[in-house]
Amino acid sequence: MSRAAMDGIILVDKPRGWSSFDVIRHLRKKLGVRKMGHAGTLDPMATGLLIVGIGPGTKRLAEFLNLPKTYRMAVLLGKRTDTGDLEGRVLEERAVGRVERSRVEETIAGMVGEIELPIPMYSAVKHKGRPLYSYARQGIRVEPKIRKTLIHRLALHGISREPEGAVLDVEMEAGKGTYARAVAEEIGRRLGVPATLAGLRRTKIGDMDVSKAQTPDAVPYPDDH
Repeated sequence: MSRAAMDGIILVDKPRGWSSFDVIRHLRKKLGVRKMGHAGTLDPMATGLLIVGIGPGTKRLAEFLNLPKTYRMAVLLGKRTDTGDLEGRVLEERAVGRVERSRVEETIAGMVGEIELPIPMYSAVKHKGRPLYSYARQGIRVEPKIRKTLIHRLALHGISREPEGAVLDVEMEAGKGTYARAVAEEIGRRLGVPATLAGLRRTKIGDMDVSKAQTPDAVPYPDDH
């Protein structure tokens, strides 16, 4: 078993379609360990690095919560949904013409630093004791909460054309509490077009890289060596 696992911390590459708790549930059953947790939720549609604490390792999870996180984001221009990603209901759709790389780079450069962004309605942030997503699912409008967040870096890696619109391949390094869905929508707003998050992969937490992670099925049993 890896040294990290012996220390009670393992790095998991979360598959698409799994919730973060699905990973915990799977590993509890596989490893036969009840005491388990993770440091930083990923939405089911996202993939990538999830830090999991096992047994005594759960006491160390707080060490990782405030570390900067790095993501690769697919930002779809031309569509806006009620969830901020492709899982939601389409609220606005518009044809997008030629997208100038220089304009996108200038736009995202202006978002680096401390920025105020609305918290997505489909989130677990509480309002009057209830998570925002519970209001959203009932169609109850709540005034959007605004959160200050710190974006350390935004880099454009490419622009592609899809049937639904233009897709930006953006790498983001950001502080705790940054919602990639809100960042994607803000990029679109500053470009003057609707936008939504079409894909998300967390590649790093601090200096821990997803290249060192294992899928849930590949995590070894405690007696493996």
